[in-house]
Amino acid sequence: MSTPQSRGAEALRSAARALGRLAVFTLLIPAGAVLAVLYLASFLLWGCLGMVPLFPAVTGVVRSMAGAARWAAGHWSQVPVPVPYAPRPALERTLHGWFWTGHDYHKNRWFAGFALKFRWLWDDRATWRDAGWVLVDPLVGGGIAAGPVLLSGYGLYGLAQPVLPEPGPGYGLVPLPGLLGPLIGLVLVPAGLALAGPALRLHGRWTRSLLGPTEKSRLARRVEQLTEIRLDATEAQAAELRRIERDLHDGAQARLVAVSLRLGAVVALIDGDPAKAKQVVTDAQENVTQALQELRDLVRGIHPPVLAERGLAEGIRALALDVPLKVEVRAELPGRAEAPVESAVYFAVSEALTNAVKHGDARHATVELSHAAGLLRAEVADDGRGGADPAGGSGLRGIQRRLAVFDGTLALTSPPGGPTRLIMELPCVLSSPRTSSC
Repeated sequence: MSTPQSRGAEALRSAARALGRLAVFTLLIPAGAVLAVLYLASFLLWGCLGMVPLFPAVTGVVRSMAGAARWAAGHWSQVPVPVPYAPRPALERTLHGWFWTGHDYHKNRWFAGFALKFRWLWDDRATWRDAGWVLVDPLVGGGIAAGPVLLSGYGLYGLAQPVLPEPGPGYGLVPLPGLLGPLIGLVLVPAGLALAGPALRLHGRWTRSLLGPTEKSRLARRVEQLTEIRLDATEAQAAELRRIERDLHDGAQARLVAVSLRLGAVVALIDGDPAKAKQVVTDAQENVTQALQELRDLVRGIHPPVLAERGLAEGIRALALDVPLKVEVRAELPGRAEAPVESAVYFAVSEALTNAVKHGDARHATVELSHAAGLLRAEVADDGRGGADPAGGSGLRGIQRRLAVFDGTLALTSPPGGPTRLIMELPCVLSSPRTSSC
C-alpha cells in the first residue's frame, strides 16, 4: 500500500522526468531552426535553379524528423500520433513495356519511379502539414518546451546566488540578491517542475495537431481499410467454400459412393456367396463409419461444437489437447463474446499453435485469454526457434485477415532463436454467463 511519502516521491520523479524531456526538446530548437532554413532553401533552389531531385530528398529527411516527433509524442507525452501519410502507389507496367505512374507513361523504369514518388509526395496533404510543422515548431513547440526549463534553470541560478562572486543577470536588480535570490529560486524551481507535466502533454497535443491525420484523411483511410477487409473476407469465404467442397468430394463423398457400389454387389452375392456378401457389408459399414468421422472433422473445422456449447476458453482447452506439444491455457473471461468473434479468435489461436509446431519446433506453449477496457485479448507464446515474419508465410497473414474483419490487431515479437509471442486484440463486449444463449 502506497504512503503519502511514496506518492510524493513518485510525483517528484515524474515531474523531473518530464522536465528532462522538455530539456531535450529545448536543446533541439537550433536543429529545428536549421532544418526549417534548409527546407526553405530547397524550395528556392528548386524554383530558381530547377533542382527537382532536391524536393524528394529533403521531404524524406523532414518525414524522418516528423516520425521522431510522433514517437516522442506517443512515448514521452503519452499523446499517440498516428502516421497520416497516404500509402505509396505501386509502379504499374503495361503489356507494351511502358510504365504507368497514374498520370502519364514512361519508358525508363527509374524515371517512371521518380515521377511516381514525386507525384505521391506532392499530392499528399500530410507532406505540406509536415512543412508547416518544420517552419513553425521551433517557435511554438520550442516555446512550450522551453518555458518550464527556463523557469527551473533560472530558479537554480537563484539558489546559487550566495556562492557566486557577483549577482547573476536579473538578480542584480534585487535588493540583497544573496538573500532574496535563493527565495526566488525556491519559488521558480517548484513552479517549473509543476508546469513540466502539463507542458509536456501540451507539446504532444501540439505535435498531434500538425503531424496527426485530419478527420478527412482518417475517413478516407477508413474507407480504404474497409474495402480491403471486404475483399479479404470475400476471398477467405471463397477459399473456405473451396476447401469444404474439396474435402467433401475427396473424402466423405468418395466413401459413400464406394458404399453404394458395395451394397449393389451384395444383391448379387447374398444368394450365391453369403460369406462374401457378409464381408462386403462389413467393409461398407467401415466406410460409412470413416465417412461419418470425416464429416465430424469437417464440421469441427467449420465451427467446433465445443466452442458453441462451452465457449472460447473451453474450446481452446479442447484444442490444446489435440496439439502435439504441451500447451498451458490461462483464461479470465467473465462472460462470452459473440459467436463470430469467438470463432475468429479460436481459429487464430489454432493457426498460431500450428505454426509453433510446424515452423518453430516448439515444445511448450502458453495461451492467455483476458478481457479489459472493451478488448478481448489472446496471447500465444511458445519456446520455438523464433524468426516468424508475416511477410514470409500465409499463416500469420491469415490471422491478420481474420482479426481485421472485427477491427482486431496482431502484435508479433519473434526474434531469431525465440521465443515467439503473438498478441491479438479485438474490440468486443462480453455477455454475462447468466444471460448467454449457451
